[in-house]
Parts: sequence; C-alpha cells; structure tokens
Amino acid sequence: MNGALGACPGPSRPGSIVAVARALDDSPTTGLRPTWRDSDRFVPTTLVRPVLRFMQLEAASGVVMLGAAVAALLWANSPWHAAYETLWNTTVGLRVGDLVDLSDMNLHGWVNDAAMSLFFLLAGLEIKRQLLRGELRDRRAAALPALAALGGMIVPALIYVLVNHGHPGSKGWGIPVATDIAFAVGVVTLAGKRVPLGAKIFLLTLAVVDDVGGIVVIAIFYATDVKLAWLVLAAATIAATVALRRADVRSLVPYIVLGTLCWLSFHEAGVEAAIVGVIFGLLTPIVPFHDPSTFVPTARALVDRVERSYHDGVLTDDERDDDEVAFEDLARLAAETASPLERIEGRLALWVSLLIVPLFAFANAGVRIETDALDGRIALGVALGLVLGKTIGVFAFSFLAVRLGVGRLPSNTTWRHVFGLAVTAGIGFTVALFVATISYADAARLSSAKIGVLAGSLVAGVAGFLLLRSSPPLAATDQRS
Repeated sequence: MNGALGACPGPSRPGSIVAVARALDDSPTTGLRPTWRDSDRFVPTTLVRPVLRFMQLEAASGVVMLGAAVAALLWANSPWHAAYETLWNTTVGLRVGDLVDLSDMNLHGWVNDAAMSLFFLLAGLEIKRQLLRGELRDRRAAALPALAALGGMIVPALIYVLVNHGHPGSKGWGIPVATDIAFAVGVVTLAGKRVPLGAKIFLLTLAVVDDVGGIVVIAIFYATDVKLAWLVLAAATIAATVALRRADVRSLVPYIVLGTLCWLSFHEAGVEAAIVGVIFGLLTPIVPFHDPSTFVPTARALVDRVERSYHDGVLTDDERDDDEVAFEDLARLAAETASPLERIEGRLALWVSLLIVPLFAFANAGVRIETDALDGRIALGVALGLVLGKTIGVFAFSFLAVRLGVGRLPSNTTWRHVFGLAVTAGIGFTVALFVATISYADAARLSSAKIGVLAGSLVAGVAGFLLLRSSPPLAATDQRS
C-alpha cells in the first residue's frame, strides 16, 4: 500500500506520479503565452523543470520517502534525539466549546490521524478505479493477484502470532500484512526491463487488494472503546454525502465539510479516523458530469458565441458580460468532462506522494535503537512476517491459483518473476508503521515493532531487487506486451 494502502494512481498507482503529474513540454504548442515554469529563464530551465520531471518518475515517491525515513532514523539516534521527540510531541490542540475537544492532539497525531486521511482518500479512489475500470473488474485477471494478496496477509499474520504466542505483544499481528507500493514500485523500476509489464500489473493489483484487506483489518480489529453516538453521527454524514451526490451537487465545499465532520465523528468514536478517507474515496463519482463525446460540439458552440461578439469590433457591456458567462461555462465544461475521481486524484496524488507520505515517514521512522529496551519477539515477528510470510504467502497462493485453474500467470511472466515479486511484497513500510502506532501504547514495544518493520522491509527490498535484476533480459516484444 503506499503502503498497501498506498498511494500511487494509474498503472503504477493514486500515486503513480507518471499518471498524475502534467506532461512537461519545453516549447508550448497551443499558442498560449508560456508560463514562468515553461519559459527559457535560468531557474525554470535548470531547476524547476528537471525537478518536476523527477517527480514524474515512478520511483520518485519511494526515493523521497526513503530520504525522509533515513533522516528521521539518523536524527533519532544522534546526540540531538531529544529534539526529535520534543518536535513530534508538541501539542497543537483545537477546541470548539464543549462540542469539539482536540486539545490533547500533538503534531504526531495530526500527521497520523489527519494528514494520512488524504493518503487513505487516494487509496479509496484507486480502489474504486480498479474495481470499476481496472484489473479488478475482470474476475479472471484479478483472481491471481487477489489470491496472492490474501496469502500475503494470512501467512505473515500467522508467523507473527506463532512467534508471539502468549506474549503481550501479540496484538501486533496486523503489522506485517501490508505492502508498501511506493517502495515496491521503486524496486521494480530499478530492476528495469527485466520485469515484464504483466508482472508489474500483478504487483500493483496485489497492492490494491492489500489496500482493501488492510483497511478491513484496521477498521475492525484496531478500534478501541467505540462510542455508538459518534458512530451514528458519522453514518449520518455519510448518508448526507450520498444524498448530495444524488441531488447532483457538484461543489466540493459541502463534501469537504461533511468529510471533516465524519473524520471528527470517527475520531471521537474511537475508530481509526484516517479510514474516513477511504469511505469518501469510494463515494466519489467515477462518471463525468458531462459526456466526453459531447465536449467538442458544446465547446465549439461556446467559442462561436464569443467569436460572434467580436465581429462588430467594440464590445458593449452586455456582450462583455455574455462573454464572461461563456468563458465560465467553457471552463466548467472542460473541468466536468473529466470525472470527479480523476480530478481529485490528479490534484492530490503529487501532494500525497511527495509531501504527506514522506512527512508520515519522517514522523514515524525515527526509532531510537537501544538493544537493552528491544523486545526481540515483537521485532522478530514483524521482520519474519514481512520477509518469510509475504514470500511464502504470495508465492504459494499464486501457485495454487494457477494449478487449480482459478487464475493465470500474466503474459511473459515466469515463476521466477513471481518469486521475486513475492519477496518484494515484503516491503511493508507505510501502513505497517501506521498499524504499529495504533497497536502499541507502550513506547518500548512500539519501537521494537518499528525496528522489525525497518529491518524486514530493508531485507525484502534488497533481496527482491537482486532476484528481479538477475532475471533474464526480456525480448523487445515481451517488454511491450
């Protein structure tokens, strides 16, 4: 997920940056006056456009996240480690009379509970896209990665439970079930043309199914002291959202208000509030408000209307007003010919992938490594769950699915590729850390779980890369298929 819940859209996910960031052209061909970014000035040419091109790379999100995690780890283990703890424990409270009381929230809580809601919103959008228009729409094509994802959740959880049976840390069984899509995509990208397209889609579809499973695990098994009245209010906000959709309300403002109220209701109810993002992602329409096939004639009529007003030379006030309305209608037509899902996904993906997820990594990866306080069973259970559990679960369930005729291997994909992808699926960074933070209140157990996540993800990432990189090069025709 970007985590499994993670964040990257399109073939590489609501996060692959390629599908989201604008294509950059050094020379505009539309006849419009170039923006500062597209100009030939020194800063745009030497800095801005190269950076934006880097952001379009599939691995960019993983690179930025890795940098944030390493920086946090170094800071937490430096002589200035107290400043790291002080920063994230800084209280940034909010209170509105007796109705809203978030006065005990700190920066760490705002990142994990509030900012990560946008990450989960992006995950919800991508899940809906895949269910209705992507790989998950075709049951046969989706069967193999779906069953592989199931195995990749069950086996890691079982391994963790076996290692921690009868131990107070057994609650963390959900930590190793998730795949971090940003890092996994980064590994596959680094492996280059040795990985066929079908194998990449297999991994990405597996991660989407992981999203669904991870969301269910968090929502059901990690809710604490649930308050029914607040859940009723949350349900009411969701019902109001559905009603607004059916009433064809298109402004984002009421949905943002309802989403915020729903988040607050979940938070006060004792249910993981970030899950609200997934709910609203699934409620987002995937069908455009305007049929794309009618765009050209409708736009042409609006343009002709403006053009006619200029035939007489000087415009009257009424003609200027009429032109302004035509311009507004044309802009709305252009925007609403794309579906709300695509528009929201496009606006959020870059921010989530390159700001929110790295910020989450920076807030959660700062583990102070102290062997005397390390709970070895928790750390070992998480690490083995990610490295062995994911490998065994994904590969074994894939093998059984093919042998039973339920699923089929993607084109040009060998069992060697599947094994390499199964190992790579053990990278469980973002959502694994997220589940760890809601599993343990005890600082020592939480640190131990985080060390297990970091160690297991590192081993899985390096091993997965080496296995995929050692695969025989593909023929040119195989790379395109």
